Amino acid sequence: MSVGVAKPIRAPRRLRWVMASQHGEVAAELARDARIPVVLAELLLARDVTSAAEAHKFLNPEYEHLHDPKLMLGMGAAVERLERAIAAREPILLYGDYDVDGTSAVVLLKTAIEMLGGRVSFHVPHRLREGYGMQSSVLETAYAEGVRLVVTVDTGMRAVAEAQTAKRLGLDLIITDHHLPDAGDAIPECWAILNPNQRGCAYPEKGLCGAAIALKLAQALLERRDPVRMREKLLPSFLKMAAIATIADAVPLNGENRTIAALGLRELRSPAGAGLRALFMVAGLDPASKQLTGYDVGFRLAPRINAAGRMDVASEVIELFTTRDRARAMELANKLERLNRERRDTEAAALNSIEARLETDLELCADRLLVVDGDGWHRGVIGILASRVVDRTAKPAIVVSVEDGVAHGSGRSVDGFVLLSALESCGELFTRFGGHAFAVGFAMPAERLPELKLRLRGYAEVHLAEREPERVVKIQAELPLDRITPVLAGWLRKLEPLGHGNPEPVFMARNARLLTAPRIMKERHLRLELAQVPAADESGARQVSAARPGSSGAVRAVGWGLAERATELRLEKGTLVDVAYRIRENEHPDFGGLEIEMVDVRETGNKGTRERGNEEQIDK
Repeated sequence: MSVGVAKPIRAPRRLRWVMASQHGEVAAELARDARIPVVLAELLLARDVTSAAEAHKFLNPEYEHLHDPKLMLGMGAAVERLERAIAAREPILLYGDYDVDGTSAVVLLKTAIEMLGGRVSFHVPHRLREGYGMQSSVLETAYAEGVRLVVTVDTGMRAVAEAQTAKRLGLDLIITDHHLPDAGDAIPECWAILNPNQRGCAYPEKGLCGAAIALKLAQALLERRDPVRMREKLLPSFLKMAAIATIADAVPLNGENRTIAALGLRELRSPAGAGLRALFMVAGLDPASKQLTGYDVGFRLAPRINAAGRMDVASEVIELFTTRDRARAMELANKLERLNRERRDTEAAALNSIEARLETDLELCADRLLVVDGDGWHRGVIGILASRVVDRTAKPAIVVSVEDGVAHGSGRSVDGFVLLSALESCGELFTRFGGHAFAVGFAMPAERLPELKLRLRGYAEVHLAEREPERVVKIQAELPLDRITPVLAGWLRKLEPLGHGNPEPVFMARNARLLTAPRIMKERHLRLELAQVPAADESGARQVSAARPGSSGAVRAVGWGLAERATELRLEKGTLVDVAYRIRENEHPDFGGLEIEMVDVRETGNKGTRERGNEEQIDK
């Protein structure tokens, strides 16, 4: 039985619109040189694309933009050892991770090694039983079974002790990973390390995910055997999995990452594998009829793949993408769909509990850093729950699951607050902890949880003392509604794939007039019909748009969760508003076409607005 969608946790009281720095004549010059719309030039400049040549490369990714894998430090040694193992038919173990990045990396390397005739098996840890990272016990079992070469994917850079175990056993270890240990920490002693972020590596793209590094190793191996076949046939196929992992792992979608993601999405229009086709089917995607986007991968494919590692065993993801049996592929895809529904229901149930806590626990609501614990919450979703709480409250949040006397926590932060530093201030409380500025995880004895809350409350009172929770609307450019055209929408599509480091642009339109009274949908959502009021003419008079509902000058606008704004702003027919929005293409057969999705709306000339340089702020 479905639990249903959780009620929204109270939103922050303050709302701030922030306009990105605009480039004026520089944008106009780039637009002329590159022959693109000025607003697109403005967006490219914000992405550090400053010349016509760079603009063409960014908007038109090609295979020649990919870097030579031999540029990566350690690649020669890794390829030589793998070729020797393949030739001698040595058993090879791939040691992965349980998320999209780790499982995709295993699929890529397993496929490449088997194409070359190698004997390869894999191990993906169980999230709850083993946790993240390598385990010496797994290496010992592998050695007993005849394995003499282990290749890690998306893990291993912190496995100093495990590398010593491998050396003691006589196992050769190749580490492929994109994470780095903290400065000053030891580096594992092994046969080779492939990590563009390691000291001394000249590889140009430092932001590769784990699967992309596995792709580079597979590319180097296969090009040694048949370079023409690799470039013309195999590389396009391999890019499909690498693109899914690159988008899902939220690495910056610029540079070579953008090329991998864009080319992979292009190749996914014709998924050849039984597993990919089955996954598309359960996700309701038809790449033959609709071009895939970063959103499709990040919010429709990736959650289903990740569900296996969160709720069950991730090894079945690897079977899904390597099986040629259509019936088995469909069975596995349906299981991922079921696990994803279970994940959503589990998440919604816990989120409802958290919402109830925030509605009744005044002491908790007053905290600047929220720590919310519950008995038996599924550890596979507590990171997602922390993100949900941050989204709704604009406060750093840690969600803790207590089970069998152990408290497992996962936290997410906000801009400007290093959550890992907060944990380090009371590090002796934990049996283990780690993470970075925006995401952390830990385990500790449950009886020490009250002390953790007390100390984190004190830390936050000092380090967040001058900061009030607020939601920031980041606007990339001003774009009047009457400039939204199918041609412009086509240009903006060339920014795909969108994601981390290449966000979907939010625009602002000033002085839009409501053509009809606002319409409330399902008590939560807002529907408006707007028309742009042109700028003042030479006499200073504003020319009111003559657009009528349904006419070409009218723009449909929907605001998810913005129903309360209609009451707050007393919106009615004829009201002038400013809107922060994204452009949408509605594909409904009866009322499809261009429309806008409002991120926020405010009354034009609102007295609560304060101008501060490029920043516009309004208090709610």
